[in-house]
Amino acid sequence: MLFVVGAMAALSIDVVTIYTARSEAQLAADAAALAGARVLANSGVTSNPSAAMITAAWNLASAVATRVAQQNQVGGGNLTSITIPSAAGGTNTNPTITVTVQKNDLPTFFARIWGRTAFTVSATATAEAYNPSGANASTGTTIPVAPICVKPWLLPNRDPSNGNAPIFDPVSGAINAGSTLLGWSSGTPTTGLLLRERCGNCAGPPAPLDTWRYYPGDTTTTFPPPSQALPACTPPLTTDYQKGIAGCIETPISCNRSANIDVGADFNRNTETADAVNCLTHATPNPSDADQVDPTVVPSPPFEFLAGTNNPITGSVGKDVMTSDSLVTVPVFDVGSFAPPSNTVTIVGFVQLFLNFDGTETPNFGGNNGRVRTMVINMAGCGTGAAGQPILGNGASPVVVRLISPP
Repeated sequence: MLFVVGAMAALSIDVVTIYTARSEAQLAADAAALAGARVLANSGVTSNPSAAMITAAWNLASAVATRVAQQNQVGGGNLTSITIPSAAGGTNTNPTITVTVQKNDLPTFFARIWGRTAFTVSATATAEAYNPSGANASTGTTIPVAPICVKPWLLPNRDPSNGNAPIFDPVSGAINAGSTLLGWSSGTPTTGLLLRERCGNCAGPPAPLDTWRYYPGDTTTTFPPPSQALPACTPPLTTDYQKGIAGCIETPISCNRSANIDVGADFNRNTETADAVNCLTHATPNPSDADQVDPTVVPSPPFEFLAGTNNPITGSVGKDVMTSDSLVTVPVFDVGSFAPPSNTVTIVGFVQLFLNFDGTETPNFGGNNGRVRTMVINMAGCGTGAAGQPILGNGASPVVVRLISPP
């Protein structure tokens, strides 16, 4: 009896070792799949899924997923194998990446008495980059997204690249087929699509619509400012509006919901915008030291981001990074005409922008006037037809990343 009890106790140590290693393998697969899906999400290919762009983005995503998996040990040792398919799964607009990891030489302790010296453990994970304006948009089954860190800039649903036609179908959320908005910029600091405020003083009814000009969001209702983890800025942030730009608004902003325009008087809003954008993008004291979209990567998309001198991540300067503080998400609201909108609007999508230039915008316009050069990295529409529980976003991207297997 003592021998049997002792043998069972000994074997239980091997069993616990196997289960622990299996959990470590699953964590490695999960992390790798999510990292690869994040590359697909931030690359812009879900908004323009041509074959060449999908292939280029997939090569980058699989390389990043492999590196992430390699950084995880299982049972105290390196993985034996990492397997990733040669092409993305899912659809071009909602691609998935599957990662399988395996450890073949997990040592045993007490099972050796039966001649078993090693065990094999493996795990598989699949992650998806979900863009609601993709293939499902026309079927009426679109699930809305709810990203966080959304900036308090409400942009009308008008596309400057397509004769001011809608960016998104206001019902289905599908991206207009005639749009060439993605990547609108040559990627240099002095070019790009100018984003600026529609009204310097929004007191009273909002001004008539103008393409690519935003209305400030109400910071007391729709865009409550963050209360912590705010960056240190020079000059310091003084208004809730500035804190919402330079910091992360933690409240998820859901597609197909109402948002309020700030109709208060603020004659300093352009200066506030410039200072907050400079702080967010680490463009002070030298704007050229901010991050940029890597101009050497072609085709583009997929986009890659080059860390500038002021990037806060140690060791990243001059290297391509997966994300950047210069990447922001801006909500797009439904419009019926170019008439002034009401104080409350309906969000039908989001655009993800890379802020190419600091908010001072000199010498083209002069002064601290809040005009910001932008490049469109992603477009994600939901439309008013989206239904169901919104999928919470991950950071600044409106293209959400989620683990779909294991559930």
